[in-house]
Amino acid sequence: MYISDFESRTATPRQKAWDIAATVVDPEIPVLSIADLGILRDVEVRDGKVKVTITPTYSGCPAMDAIRDDVKTAFAKEGYQDVEVDLVLSPAWTTDWMTEQGKQKLQEYGIAPPTGKSHAARHAGPIRLTMAVKCPQCASLNTKELTRFGSTSCKALYVCQDCKEPFDYFKVL
Repeated sequence: MYISDFESRTATPRQKAWDIAATVVDPEIPVLSIADLGILRDVEVRDGKVKVTITPTYSGCPAMDAIRDDVKTAFAKEGYQDVEVDLVLSPAWTTDWMTEQGKQKLQEYGIAPPTGKSHAARHAGPIRLTMAVKCPQCASLNTKELTRFGSTSCKALYVCQDCKEPFDYFKVL
């Protein structure tokens, strides 16, 4: 799936190609583009050929085939015929790559966004502890983890003790 009505407002071929790739949405969380999610890592344009580099949220992510197809479809709609989509596992994706706009979209969609920094971004020093996950419905911190793995491996299932609503929490990875 991709965001319709793409209009290029940029001059360089690389930026135009990036903008096209950034219209592709995550099939599991359709309010997030692959750029919002941080899995869109690079776009190159050489001699009319486009190479898009993406990194899955985890190595077994079932959405990657759909994302690859959607990237190719988005480029085909814009007249690009020679498009390669590379899946790169290293460095491993981290929630640190998500945009602030993407985290806000998660919140508005009813999924608690990741908070804090991943272990990959930490340096020597104090260890941050997450004391609570804020409910995306009522903003209460009185929440409880029901299961470490929710609808996908990158989310945990929580319930708010105040409004009693269950919700997904996008884990810090």
